[in-house]
Amino acid sequence: MTTINVLGLGAGDINQLPLGIYRKIINHRGTVYARTLDHPVMDELQDEGVAFHSFDSLYESHDEFEDVYAHIVQQLMVNAKEGEEVLYTVPGHPMLAERTIQLLLHQQEKGNVTVKIQGGTSFLDDLFTSLHIDPIEGFQFVDATDFTRNAITYKQHTIFCQVYDEMIASHLKVELMEDLPHDHPVYIVEAAGSTQEHIQQVPLVELDREFTLSNLTSVYLAPVSDDMLNHKFFRLRDVIATLRGPEGCPWDKKQTHESLRPYLIEEAYEFLQAVEDEDDEGMIEELGDVLLQIMLHSQIGEDEGFFSVDDVILSITEKMIRRHPHVFGDKQLDTAEEVVGSWDEIKQKEKGEERPSAIDGVVTTLPGLMRAQELQKKAKKVGFDWNEPEPMWEKVEEEIHEFKESVEKLSAPEQEGELGDILFAIVNLARFYKINPELAVQRTNGKFESRFKEMEQQIEQQDKIMNDMSLDELDQYWVLAKQKERSDE
Repeated sequence: MTTINVLGLGAGDINQLPLGIYRKIINHRGTVYARTLDHPVMDELQDEGVAFHSFDSLYESHDEFEDVYAHIVQQLMVNAKEGEEVLYTVPGHPMLAERTIQLLLHQQEKGNVTVKIQGGTSFLDDLFTSLHIDPIEGFQFVDATDFTRNAITYKQHTIFCQVYDEMIASHLKVELMEDLPHDHPVYIVEAAGSTQEHIQQVPLVELDREFTLSNLTSVYLAPVSDDMLNHKFFRLRDVIATLRGPEGCPWDKKQTHESLRPYLIEEAYEFLQAVEDEDDEGMIEELGDVLLQIMLHSQIGEDEGFFSVDDVILSITEKMIRRHPHVFGDKQLDTAEEVVGSWDEIKQKEKGEERPSAIDGVVTTLPGLMRAQELQKKAKKVGFDWNEPEPMWEKVEEEIHEFKESVEKLSAPEQEGELGDILFAIVNLARFYKINPELAVQRTNGKFESRFKEMEQQIEQQDKIMNDMSLDELDQYWVLAKQKERSDE
């Protein structure tokens, strides 16, 4: 079987190179392949007569690193198949941040080659020593060329490798500044463990400024204190657990799913008000209040041993993936209507047995107008709906007429029913015109409130009292308030 021998050159100069590795390189008959000559031991080994064939030129001839690594592996395997005893050297330890080794091992899994690895020391050993950190406290090793901030656990020691140019340093800085202040300290570590080792503390904002970076450059970020991570989800979860814990808040500990019910509805409507007001700061606050309710319910579920917020997140994540096969699968859906149809089909399969009625499944605790809208939407799916607005208008007029008659002839409960018929018919009309009736009435409520307060202000400025004025007089101020509202728009 074709064999490729891999040796790690360690992180420092020739004095740190293990004796066994040194002897294998010196005694090798033929060419020694090297991913790169940019390493502290190379000059000294060449002075001792070692002939290296490096792949440095490939970095200039390919746009992507992955193409470089694939080319190196291909060339090594060709040489090995031709009967050459291939010796391939890489910086550091072969199993640490060496993509070519992973590609070679993949070829080994496919039965195409045998890979024999003998490691050199990893630069991490020297880095831990130089920075005086113990990885047992929690440690992350991150490739700076391919990461996102959401993958970082700031509570652990974090080392970013391959910070070899200004562009990568800039990307690292920008990502970290999403979570940390611009003056947060980070450490630039150069050539850890070698005679050229240099460690410099800099503010995060200066990470990509006026520093010499190379393939021996790493960046170290120390564990971050909790008070700097209040925007992270785990902190919110910890805070809610503390509030509900033995030493927590008496009010929070007392709450149940039932007692919290009105707050979720209230907070949702307050968010809608912030949307109506186009108040970004208000939306942030009110969404936070909605999230608080979700977290409290989830913590109650965890305290009682039934479910946790992990189950909540898992449920909605899997549902979104499952119900969007056109995004996360290979199904082709080109229009919003097709998406809705697919959603309903998948939803029906999830529910299993068909419900006895086509309008089953509408939550009874919804506000009246919203529930009317949902009932009508379900009825429409089985064809019970008008396709044109004219009969809807006629239905509204018919219900208004019936209500007028009920006022004169029927009891209060019957009058209530007739008025409900008007509202139900209007909801149907609103749905045809793609207007949310609940939001529409909320908008009108806000408009009435604004105009009425403007009336009060104008009347007060003229030293008049509303209770002493006739309806005609008040109506004049109402008209003025409407005119002012329109002029302000």
